[in-house]
Amino acid sequence: MLRTLLLTLSVVAIARAELCKPDAQNAFKVRISIKTALGDNAYTWDANEEYLFKAMVAFAMRRYSRKSTTQISNVLLCNVTDRVSFWFVVTDSSKNVTTVPGSEVEAAIRMNRNRINNAFLLSDKTLQFLKITSTLSPPIEPSTPVWLIVFGVVLCLIVAGIVFLVVSGIQKHKKKNKESTERENLEEKVEVTLENGIPCEALDLKPGHINGVFAADDERFTSL
Repeated sequence: MLRTLLLTLSVVAIARAELCKPDAQNAFKVRISIKTALGDNAYTWDANEEYLFKAMVAFAMRRYSRKSTTQISNVLLCNVTDRVSFWFVVTDSSKNVTTVPGSEVEAAIRMNRNRINNAFLLSDKTLQFLKITSTLSPPIEPSTPVWLIVFGVVLCLIVAGIVFLVVSGIQKHKKKNKESTERENLEEKVEVTLENGIPCEALDLKPGHINGVFAADDERFTSL
């Protein structure tokens, strides 16, 4: 009985080893750059970090499939290097000797990429799933609602238009009054006042000048 149990466990271990190896079916390679991301605050990648990684992958699978069947033991790591790179696969919990299709694993990782990055204080550039494309960061929502920004812009344009119309109207009114005043002054200068049918400007009233009309009358009546 004991020999049978040991044989079974060894077969399972060999099968699981065959499931997780470089370029195996449904396997993914991970490369982590802790020193690049955190500098002097970098932590050491050890068994605890591996356990956390397995837990995060199991969490991603459970959240993606909405099933509670995936366990930490279903996530297998292999070929771990000192420069922190390794391969992993997710085994099928019902059979435990086959892997979950890579498309499902990829979808689960992409769906929970930010949660996984945050767990290790890393980003898409320092925690790389080489066969899984980086996800776009969620759009930053402005603190002010968009409709309020649009309303403010439109209101500013309306106010600017009203101010422009008022200022231009005042300037036109001032210009019109100035032109009217200048026209009146010009008319006063050009206007010729007639007195007794003779233009006043035609009369030269300089001191000592004798009007020819009265001069003729004086010659007729004063000579004796």
